[in-house]
Amino acid sequence: MEQLRLGFIAPWVHWLALLFLCAAYLQGAFDKARNFKAAVMEMHHFGLRPAAPLAVSTIVMEFAASAMILTGYHRWLGALALAGFTVMANFLADRFWSAPKSKRLAVANAFFEHWGLAGGFLLVAWIDLGGGHGA
Repeated sequence: MEQLRLGFIAPWVHWLALLFLCAAYLQGAFDKARNFKAAVMEMHHFGLRPAAPLAVSTIVMEFAASAMILTGYHRWLGALALAGFTVMANFLADRFWSAPKSKRLAVANAFFEHWGLAGGFLLVAWIDLGGGHGA
């Protein structure tokens, strides 16, 4: 049986899948932009300094990388940016191994869910760079 190739999927389904993959980053950037003070406090909470410029950088990166993925403009680059961001944020925010026992399961679930997102973005980059044929 011949493998299903991306070209046989309706373009709107492909775009919708990409939107779903980017949804958390678009929502996060929107919320951070809408409540910038909370975004800066979040940076402080994780020990990131200077907090305000890092909050701005995060907002811009989440919006820009998502837009690149959704428009197809250097999609691979936007996907790699969000994959890298997700991995770094995961090790910063979801350290289940040091979480209190009562929160460890929930934090571990988030940790591994974020690996799934990073993998999804790596797959988008791989396909965009031409690696998705026949694999």
